[in-house]
Amino acid sequence: MIKLVISACLYCLLSLYPFTAQSDDFTKLEYLTESYPPYNYLEDGELKGIAVDLLYEVLIELNEAPQDIKIGLFPWPRAYQMLVKGSNQVLLSTTRTQEREALFQWAGPITHTNIVLLGLANNQIEIQSPQQLPNYTIGTIKDDIGEQLLLSLGTPKSSIRRAHRADSLAKMLYKGRIKLWAYEERVAHWYLNKAELDLKLFTSVFTLKQSELFFAFSKDIDPELVSRFQEALDKLKRPSPEEGDSRYQKILAKYQ
Repeated sequence: MIKLVISACLYCLLSLYPFTAQSDDFTKLEYLTESYPPYNYLEDGELKGIAVDLLYEVLIELNEAPQDIKIGLFPWPRAYQMLVKGSNQVLLSTTRTQEREALFQWAGPITHTNIVLLGLANNQIEIQSPQQLPNYTIGTIKDDIGEQLLLSLGTPKSSIRRAHRADSLAKMLYKGRIKLWAYEERVAHWYLNKAELDLKLFTSVFTLKQSELFFAFSKDIDPELVSRFQEALDKLKRPSPEEGDSRYQKILAKYQ
């Protein structure tokens, strides 16, 4: 009877401090990404991009071996939900917004971004306010920042046409199956170029948000680990006394 009481008390005590899996080793974290060039993408079987190179440089600065980590490439909706529901995970790269702020821990910024609505230049679409958005069919990717911004502005779901891949949306826009495409401007241009479509045919008609890309860490990761990551990232951005440009600037220049 005494053992039962002790066990019950121990259970109650532990319930006040819920267990969360934590890792004190960067190489034991699970890294997730999507195809979002030039920030992160697969080319000739190798992961590349500004965020990928920056991650490797941060790990080197932390005396970790980049070759000891694995980065999983997933469609954005899956990667995002894995981070929301998972543990010991890092997603690169992620737009930091007020809606997402409390969901994750953050390190960055990686770079500045423009989330825009692209349309065909010949259509001469002019948007002065979000109230006009329901008048158009807008292509998005599920859980992408473009879609989340549209919904936060009150755009009805009936005006949104989802696709699983950005290259599909590029073709849909060109063929007139959607009137606008909500996406990060630089990434959208990359996909349009890849589809061999003349960028002069397209124009950004409305800016949804000027923001920044970050590394997003799941909430269960030790905050001290995130802080160390941030300190290393900040160090990479400091100019080199010998060469002038920082290691961060050299990474950006590589993808210009």
